[in-house]
Amino acid sequence: MASAALAAPPNILIILADDLGYSDLGCYGGEVATPHLDALAQGGLRFTQAYNTARCWPSRAAVMTGYYAQQVRRDLLPGIPSGGGNRGIRPAWAPLMSDFLRAAGYRNYHSGKWHIDGQPLGNAFDHSFEIGGGQSNFFKASGNTDDGVPNVQTPGYYVTTATAEHSLKYLREHAAKFSGQPFFHYLCFTAPHFPLHAPALDIAKYRDRYRQGWNVIAEERHARLKKMGIVTHALPAMERDVGPPYAFPADIEKIGPDEVNRPVPWSELSGSQQRFQADKMAIHAAMIDRMDQEIGRVLAQLKVMGAYENTLILFASDNGASAEMMVRGDGHDPAAPLGSATTFLCLGPGWSSAANTPFRRHKTWVHEGGISTPFIAHWPAGIAARGELRRRPTHLVDILPTVLELTGAQIPARIQGFTVPAPPGRSFAAALKKDVSAPHDYLWWEHEGNRAIRAGDWKLVALKQGDWELYDLAADRGESKNLAAKNPEKVGELAALWSRHFEETVKLAMSDPRPAEPAGGAKKRKQK
Repeated sequence: MASAALAAPPNILIILADDLGYSDLGCYGGEVATPHLDALAQGGLRFTQAYNTARCWPSRAAVMTGYYAQQVRRDLLPGIPSGGGNRGIRPAWAPLMSDFLRAAGYRNYHSGKWHIDGQPLGNAFDHSFEIGGGQSNFFKASGNTDDGVPNVQTPGYYVTTATAEHSLKYLREHAAKFSGQPFFHYLCFTAPHFPLHAPALDIAKYRDRYRQGWNVIAEERHARLKKMGIVTHALPAMERDVGPPYAFPADIEKIGPDEVNRPVPWSELSGSQQRFQADKMAIHAAMIDRMDQEIGRVLAQLKVMGAYENTLILFASDNGASAEMMVRGDGHDPAAPLGSATTFLCLGPGWSSAANTPFRRHKTWVHEGGISTPFIAHWPAGIAARGELRRRPTHLVDILPTVLELTGAQIPARIQGFTVPAPPGRSFAAALKKDVSAPHDYLWWEHEGNRAIRAGDWKLVALKQGDWELYDLAADRGESKNLAAKNPEKVGELAALWSRHFEETVKLAMSDPRPAEPAGGAKKRKQK
């Protein structure tokens, strides 16, 4: 496949959703109308065991560098300079995928969320529509820029549509002026991240769909996932005592008495609470529906410009659905129509549990619900299979080495005087042909003290300051049967491996002792 790709390098389109649950798409068992993404799955591949990092900024670092975020100072670890977390500055030896592709002759375009240090235009992108300053209102263009120039608010502005509009603009220019070059397009929607905002007509399509409640929706999704052959394990019970990862009780009080911060059985809610909660999920569904509509427009443009057949399209979510509950931006007007510009609602743990069916927990946790992502690969010229599943465990760090293998782009041995460390990602190019076994010895996670490691089908996972839990994912990917007490040797083995990787990560993150200044300089970093 690599030699064929070198003869005609594929275009690359990476599409990221934001806070999308594992089973929110139709092709992953959901009831939301996602015909365009479903068609990509039917014409390509679905990976059943694909992973992200449980949070937005570390996932974006993993996609674009091929390293775990902590290795490149893009998620917080003790002793790491530059602030760590989402304020960390990458080492000099960790440029982005766009740098390698530009050197290989690609034009690079970005549209949507960024959340990486530096600026897109200073990181080898030729054009960028950036959603900046946080996305606290989907109907406002404040903070959003086109090639660094602030956008002017337009009538009917909705950021999901605006993200696609800029994508279309860049692709049309490419077709008109640069058709002889391949392109890389990094398309990052903010949907369905809070606040729950969607056009009224999109919400109306789902107004009554969720009246039956989160327990029934989860059961229906689980049944469809089993029928599709995506999972085989039993549906884990909703954890009624697990609420949002961060407590903001005053914010929840602002929403009113119909808000619920625990996934209690639907039957325990009052009629008013049930109507309110069903309306929230209707907005979440509408946001996903609209994202799929806009993706359809981008795919149509690829077909018009004759690029569709030789474009590798990869779709994923940056983390699981979110149980967060807060009020930001302009606040929440309880008298306004839900989902409109003056409201601020979050999905909450009840519907987040259903969205992450058939797994436990949510965004920020590293149990399967927080780190599992739908993952679609579509490339008519390079993938002969149609509608097949791939069960190989895959992580976002695998995207960069796969893209490099298929495009012929290279990572230099040294960058800015530093030896480039071997990245943890492994190409899944061979899996595009057949369901081969994973080349990873293990996959590793840490976020805000939550930690996990997967080696083969064994997974060790722990909450912040919690004890290790051990699961056999071959039989129990729902993480319902903790085998730690029965298998202390396996716990010790995997815990030692987790700790060894942690120590190596700290050393690697410090291997460039001087923070590399983001392209564009300190002034731009402050603005971001």
